[in-house]
Amino acid sequence: MTFTIKSLDNINRFTMKILTVLICLVILFASCSSPKKAPAKPVTTVTKTDVLNGGTSYRNAVVLQVTTEREGVDEEYRWLRNLYPGYTLIRRSEVKRSPRYYHIIRIKTREGHLKDIYFDSTSFSRKK
Repeated sequence: MTFTIKSLDNINRFTMKILTVLICLVILFASCSSPKKAPAKPVTTVTKTDVLNGGTSYRNAVVLQVTTEREGVDEEYRWLRNLYPGYTLIRRSEVKRSPRYYHIIRIKTREGHLKDIYFDSTSFSRKK
């Protein structure tokens, strides 16, 4: 079997055509795949709680929209679990700053930071 320059040239052209077709098919399939959707962020919902105020001081205490002490305490702990998962309760205190009542809860975050969280408990303080 003898190959001439012309026959080798034909083999190279054929190989190039095959490679070109394969590359085009790979590009076609890659461009037709559906885009990957980013995973949805979990929605943190806190019922009956106004979290717009943050809870870092008396001035921007978290306002709880409840009417009884039991509901208020439950809501405070629910709020803490949602915003600071894995926290540890350090101290809980009640303060009256006329005419408002506040619960101040000191926690240790999962990362080890101490935080005081202020809740305005005026709407439910001392109500069963």
